[in-house]
This record gives sequence, structure tokens and C-alpha cells, in this order.
Amino acid sequence: MTEAGPLHAAALAVVHEAAFPPEEVWDEAAFAGLLGQPGIFGLLDRRGGLVLARVVLDEAEILTLAVVPSARRRGLGRALLAAALARARERGATAIFLEVAAGNAAARMLYTTAGFEPVGLRRGYYADGADALVLRRALAPEPHESEQQEPEQQAPEQQLG
Repeated sequence: MTEAGPLHAAALAVVHEAAFPPEEVWDEAAFAGLLGQPGIFGLLDRRGGLVLARVVLDEAEILTLAVVPSARRRGLGRALLAAALARARERGATAIFLEVAAGNAAARMLYTTAGFEPVGLRRGYYADGADALVLRRALAPEPHESEQQEPEQQAPEQQLG
């Protein structure tokens, strides 16, 4: 995986175009503009994947995650997501959000498996009129190796949220 900056905008646009329907594609100018903003970072994988995210104070947001069709179902999306979560945590984020099309079962499974939970719904969010689920995941600080231990069991009333 390569840290992506504005100079990678053309490559990011190619991956995005291959991964999304035409009405949802981001062009080179969009990627260059976003990657020039404070708090935004991107990762590009030569196998045909990318992730773009933003960190503001203690919250992060996945702006887009894309894997070209020929590279899907091989763990690339999971690897990109894990790398983005780690980088967001390194930049001080304690929670991360994203929107996913309600009808995108594969993406929803990826995010659910990664610990994301639904916290909202944006009706008609996408260009085709599809709804978006807003998902959230807490980003606990990584414990130092000497501090790692089994998680304690919480009472059911403490597990909410």
C-alpha cells in the first residue's frame, strides 16, 4: 500500500471509475482537491484498491473505499479498511464514521465484520436515489504490549452505545 497524495489523483480516479457506477465516480480533480486538504489521507494499493479518509479532532470518516471488480473477494477491501482504521487512530481519532448504500450487501458485510454499527440513515443520499446507512465504530487506543490483557466482561446495561 502506498500513501496517496495529490500526485496520485489520476491513479485514484482510475480505480474509483472501475469500482463505482458512472454517477458516483470521482474524477482526478476531486481526488487532488481532497488530498490537498488538512486532515485527509489516502491509501492506494497497486492491485486495484483505494481508501480516502478524513480526521478532524477525535473523529474520522471514511470518504470512499473502492476495489476494482477483478480484485474483489480477495481481502483487499478488508486490508484497506484496517490500514485506514490504524492511520485514523494514529492521528488521534477515537471514532470513525462512514456512509454505505443500504443495498450494498458486500460492503455492509465488510463493515459489520470490522465492528461498525448503524447509527443513522440518509434517505436519497446517492445520485440514484438510494439510501445510505451511517455506520460508526469506536477506535480504542492501541495498548502497549505490556498492557495487553483479556477484555473484562461488562454488565449488559454497560454494553449499550
